Amino acid sequence: MERKSKSLETRMIHGTYDRSRHYGSLTPPMYQTSTFSFESAEQGEARFVGNESGYIYSRLGNPTVDTLEKKIADLEGGEEGIAFSSGMAAVSAVLLALVKSGDHILVSEGVYGCTFGLLKMMKEKFNVDYDLIRMESEEAILSKIKPNTKALYIETPINPTMKLVDIEMVVNMGKQHNLPVVVDNTFCSPYLQQPLAIGADIVLHSATKYIGGHGDVIAGLVVGKSEFIQEVRMTTQKDIGGVLAPFDAWLLLRGLKTLAIRMDRHCENTEKLFEKLQEHPKVKNIVYPGDPSFHQYDLAKKQMKHFGGLISFEIEGTKEMAQKLMNELTMIQVAVSLGDAETLIQHPATMTHAVVPEEEREKMGITDQLLRLSVGLECPDDIWEDLEQAINKI
Repeated sequence: MERKSKSLETRMIHGTYDRSRHYGSLTPPMYQTSTFSFESAEQGEARFVGNESGYIYSRLGNPTVDTLEKKIADLEGGEEGIAFSSGMAAVSAVLLALVKSGDHILVSEGVYGCTFGLLKMMKEKFNVDYDLIRMESEEAILSKIKPNTKALYIETPINPTMKLVDIEMVVNMGKQHNLPVVVDNTFCSPYLQQPLAIGADIVLHSATKYIGGHGDVIAGLVVGKSEFIQEVRMTTQKDIGGVLAPFDAWLLLRGLKTLAIRMDRHCENTEKLFEKLQEHPKVKNIVYPGDPSFHQYDLAKKQMKHFGGLISFEIEGTKEMAQKLMNELTMIQVAVSLGDAETLIQHPATMTHAVVPEEEREKMGITDQLLRLSVGLECPDDIWEDLEQAINKI
């Protein structure tokens, strides 16, 4: 076993993986198998009733997936991790494990469009109520907590408006009212933000994004206390079935090795683009946590290591002009998702948040002129050259 290191960067490469158990393989092996054979019928019985540890079937556990789950738990500072076939599989498994019909969830305003869609479906089909609020103060949260509230669910930064939620403040409210706090940490990754260290109970990721980092895998990850993770593992994962495939787990383990250096470059490039966008007369309302005039700049410095690789901005004009800008790009790719090596641009009002009613979108600050840029790893001068020429053509 590698020596335990306090450095997050080193643990991304060496932490939790015991090479001696895998014939000295430098890279974690991929156990690409659907099932596992038993030495005897009695061993199979013992494993199924829980009297003997060991693998049974890859939906219930797989060595490659286990390696990933241990790694993300270590990086997030939690007791146990669990991997899913998508970020939304992770979100749905967590929420379904926390609530039942008649319960209520308090949610930060502006969550990911599919999370909003899931909440809406849970309300319409299963009578699970929710409220979307800004969570800007303890008073705002207290005013919406109900006797049947079972969880506080937040994203920070929020997609795509980059608004932050004070994790420490929400955690304090959760403790006062005995409510678990769930934090979607996708935009930051464990490298930029550590919600569990601040006191959150559950942290989740769309690992498709920064953790994977190469645009070639769909996955979700959750970390929390072992008791809760085991409950999820044996109920909303096992019985609904959103498990991660061994190959996808292997891709994420590969991606985690370079997470620190990739995040540094994402953040550096975004900071440089912010400075350029500020100077362009056709750009307005730039939303970036690293902007000293951003109303939550101090909070960003408090709970984030750096300001992230995403930036949103409005253009002077109409929806059609925003779309024309995207169509004029030559290197930057028009695509949803984020955290890839490639710089990606999307139009939230008609793409990621199209499911959200227009009135709700406007309350969130998602206008027809808003564009979200996921800044990649290319040379920052090349990114700006492409973006500038497209802006100049609208």
